[in-house]
Amino acid sequence: MSRLPAKQHAGPIVWSGIIAATCVLLFLLQQMLFLAIPFLLAIVLYYILQPPMQRLIRLGISHNAATLIVGSMFLLVLMLAAMVAIYWESGPSESWQAMLGKYLSGGLDFIRHTMATLERQFPILKQMKLARTVNARMSSFTSTFIQQHLTDILVSVAGWLPSLLLAPFLAFFFLRDGSRFKKFLARAVPNAFFERALYLLHEVDQTAHRYFQGLIKLTVLDTIVLAVGLWAIGVSSPLVLGLIAAMLAWVPYVGSIVGCMLVVMVASTDAPTDPAMAYMAIGVFIAVRLLDDFVFMPLTLGRSLHIHPLITVLMIFIGGSVAGVAGLMLVLPLLGVVMVVGETLGRLITDPRLRARHRNAIHLRTRQASADLVS
Repeated sequence: MSRLPAKQHAGPIVWSGIIAATCVLLFLLQQMLFLAIPFLLAIVLYYILQPPMQRLIRLGISHNAATLIVGSMFLLVLMLAAMVAIYWESGPSESWQAMLGKYLSGGLDFIRHTMATLERQFPILKQMKLARTVNARMSSFTSTFIQQHLTDILVSVAGWLPSLLLAPFLAFFFLRDGSRFKKFLARAVPNAFFERALYLLHEVDQTAHRYFQGLIKLTVLDTIVLAVGLWAIGVSSPLVLGLIAAMLAWVPYVGSIVGCMLVVMVASTDAPTDPAMAYMAIGVFIAVRLLDDFVFMPLTLGRSLHIHPLITVLMIFIGGSVAGVAGLMLVLPLLGVVMVVGETLGRLITDPRLRARHRNAIHLRTRQASADLVS
């Protein structure tokens, strides 16, 4: 068995193929978004449930039994969480429509107060009638939002629910049959490329594992820090807000903006006569985002995908333009996997010794097959 050579950096041709393949896959995923999102959630569940399953296997439990135990425990936790959510929902007498309207009204009042403060500080803005213009635009938007947008959003969410039920189903079979699928792929590789094929499968698995494990750790850190900051300034439900904002941050840029808007709406509703709380909530959110970019992300996701920052930023914009919000969320893990596949295939194709071994193997098989034939 030959020794794998030292890792070489991919050239411009390989990287052009990697970027082109990532864009094509993003376009295809956009066309099959009803399967791509459950598939992504299933992969996240797979990497969450894989460590306890491997721990059970090391204790002597069979692979199938460990999969059933871990899957059953996950379903039990999910059912308990659903029961807690139902019980929590039945507690308050206020409906979710009234709660949504209350928080939206609080956010609009905060914007009106901010516009009025800006006009007092800068007279030129008052001459431009900034507050009146913004107020008119907001009134027009809120009066037509429920009729034009909210119904479509609720119908879309209801249509997505059946496909989201595929996520735990797919995660269970990933846990049970993942190793069999890898063996199935490895058997289709010629013997001359077998070592590199094993290396490729291992690197793809490790890249996805590092990314999603890092994403989970990043979400936990963001949730804890943001919840502590919101609790310190007196915002209600800080843990729930921190978790929602951390999960929204999975979508670069757009998710952070939506999370900040949500935090501001809750803070301005909690203290309608004290806009300082909403300003402090914005400060907490910005501080957490700075910690996220310069401390948490380099310690988690930064160690998972070894991609240059320039390529990362460019691919985020490309992913958003090709596949929208789904592209923003899927582009980095997809780029990491395609990068590993592309670099390994590039080394396979350009390695003269491996190509010579493959040609020699074909020649030997041909001679063996025709050895007993009479000329």
